[in-house]
Amino acid sequence: MKDYYKILGVPPGASDEEIKKAYRRLAHKYHPDRGGDEKKFKEINEAYQVLSDKEKRAQYDKYGRIFEGGGPEFQASANWFDFDSFWQKNFAKGAGFGFETLEDLFEEFFGFSQRKREDIRRGEDLEIVVRLDLRETLKNQKKKIALYKYVVCQRCDGKGSEPGTRLKECATCRGRGEVQQVKRIFFGTISRYTVCPTCKGEGYIPEKPCNVCKGEGRIRKEETIQITIPAGVDSGQVLQFKGLGDAGRRGGRAGDLYVRIHLRPHPKFKRKGDNLYTVIEIPYSLAVLGGEVEIETLEKTVLLKIPQGTEAGEIFKLKNLGIPHFSGYGKGDLYVKVQIKTPKRLTKTQKELMKKLQEEGL
Repeated sequence: MKDYYKILGVPPGASDEEIKKAYRRLAHKYHPDRGGDEKKFKEINEAYQVLSDKEKRAQYDKYGRIFEGGGPEFQASANWFDFDSFWQKNFAKGAGFGFETLEDLFEEFFGFSQRKREDIRRGEDLEIVVRLDLRETLKNQKKKIALYKYVVCQRCDGKGSEPGTRLKECATCRGRGEVQQVKRIFFGTISRYTVCPTCKGEGYIPEKPCNVCKGEGRIRKEETIQITIPAGVDSGQVLQFKGLGDAGRRGGRAGDLYVRIHLRPHPKFKRKGDNLYTVIEIPYSLAVLGGEVEIETLEKTVLLKIPQGTEAGEIFKLKNLGIPHFSGYGKGDLYVKVQIKTPKRLTKTQKELMKKLQEEGL
C-alpha cells in the first residue's frame, strides 16, 4: 500500500497549505519536461490528488486506500463492503427494523451486551424535589415527606399469594423465567430468550393471588418517611436514599429515592460554592474616620472593623461565616462589600458641618 504522506514528505496531520507547498516543490523537481523521473512524478501527482481532496483524504486516512466506482454498497475492491451504507439503507431504525446500529442488533439477539441484567422484581426509583431556605443548609435537617408509592402488601407480606396458599410453577416457561423467541432477519432465522410475560421472569406464580395486591406483593398508598438532609447541600444537588423508593414485586428489593435540592433565594445573601456574599451601607463619616459596624450573618450578629479611609466597593472577608462544606470539614467564608450611604436630605446642622468640611477640602 502506498504511503501518500511519505511520498510528499509531509506528516499525516499536515495542513492543506503544507501539502500544496510540498507538491509544488516536488513536481518542479521531478517534472519530466525538466528531465525528472516520470514514474516518481506520477506518484507525486497521485498522492496530491488524494490528499488535496477532503473526502478522498478522509477515506484514505480511515481505510488506507481509496474506493471509487461501483454502487453505494460495493466499491472498487471486491473484498471491501460498505456495511454502514448497506445497514442504514436496509435494516436501521428508519427502515422499520427498530435498531439504531448493528451493535444494537447483536445485543438484542446474541446477548453481546455488556450491561448487567437488572433484578426484574426490583422496585422503581423515585425522585422528588425538596426546597430549603439558605439558613437550613447550616445544619443537618430532618424532613418528613409524604410519598404516594408502592409499599409491601400487609395481607400477603409481599409474597403475592393468599395466606395459606403456595406458589406454583409457571406453565408458560416451566419455571425457567424466560421463553424462547424466534425471529427472521436479513441473514437468516435467529432465536433469543426473553423474560416470560406470564410470571415476569420469576418462574413461579401464586396458586391463588392475594385478594389485596392481586399477586403483585405490593400496593400503592401514601407513606410518610423521614430523611436527613446533610448540612452544606446546594441547589441542583441530588441525594440518594437507598431502599426508600417503590417496594419490589413479590419480595424484590425496593428502589431508591433521589432527592433533588432547591434553595430558595435569600434577600441579603448570595451563595457561590460554599461562600456567601452580601452588601452593606455605611455612613460617610464611618468610611472616613473608621470604626465598627454590626453585621447580620446567617448565624449571628458580628462586629466588622472598618479601617479609616475605606472607599466604596471595598470587600472584607470574614472567615468561616459561610456555608459548611458538604464533606463535613470546615466552612466557607462571608464576603462583605461596602457601599457608602449618601443622605438625600440633611438637617440644618448637618449642612453647616458639610460646608465647613468643604471649606477644609473634604
